[in-house]
Amino acid sequence: MTGQLQGKTAVVLGAASKDNIGQTIARLFAREGAKVMVAGRNEGVLADLAAEIGGSYGLCDITSHSDVHALAARASSELGRIDAAINCTGWGLLSNLLETTEEQLDQICDLQFKGVHHFLQAFVKVMSEQGPTGGSIISLSSATTRALINNHAAYIGTKRANEAMIECVANDFGHLGIKANTVSPAFTESPMTEAAFQTPGLVDAFLPRYPLGRLNTSDDVAQACLWLSTDNAFVTGQHLQPNGGLTLRGNPQAKDIEAAVGAAMAEMQEG
Repeated sequence: MTGQLQGKTAVVLGAASKDNIGQTIARLFAREGAKVMVAGRNEGVLADLAAEIGGSYGLCDITSHSDVHALAARASSELGRIDAAINCTGWGLLSNLLETTEEQLDQICDLQFKGVHHFLQAFVKVMSEQGPTGGSIISLSSATTRALINNHAAYIGTKRANEAMIECVANDFGHLGIKANTVSPAFTESPMTEAAFQTPGLVDAFLPRYPLGRLNTSDDVAQACLWLSTDNAFVTGQHLQPNGGLTLRGNPQAKDIEAAVGAAMAEMQEG
């Protein structure tokens, strides 16, 4: 039995942190038969992952226009074509609107707005030259754009911009066979959220918000990306929510989180 991506190729940008969502996606795609190039800023981690999955790697900072365009050109040359390009970069800036600095705002705009624009521009250019079969472009967004959470204005604002740009790509380049979609994780255990998951009571504040009874995992996100990258997905310009129904109930707010953490801490002290 062949894999769902047998004979296909993929580039996963944002796979340079050990066991993050990007690495989970890269491993799944490789298991499903794709030839995968992983990319990011940490060469040692990328080299290890590429060796593990039998793929290749490229150094790339998404905030650099030249880096991203060079990555797309190199991937096209080495892989022959690019069937799927997935952007997994992001920064979970937790900051009150009134306390967010201009430096932080510049950093998150460079990463989650300008960087995504670089990514889309570079890979649409390459895919538009591949003929009518195009390819699948995916950028990770966040459930917070549909289920607001406190103190994330800059993060949510740039993630929504990400979604808007994806819609524009879907609308403008669909005639070339290019699909463009976002995939939105919720509160997912990963290197980026490691400290949060170690905070007593924090997960308890989130769990009741998921109709399916558990938080989404990196594997859930990877499976959504896999389906969008197959020929079976006649889908473009959409925002998939593989997060167990969180958007139906919404994220807990600051007062809910404070109460859950406070209760857990009190229980630990009593014990």
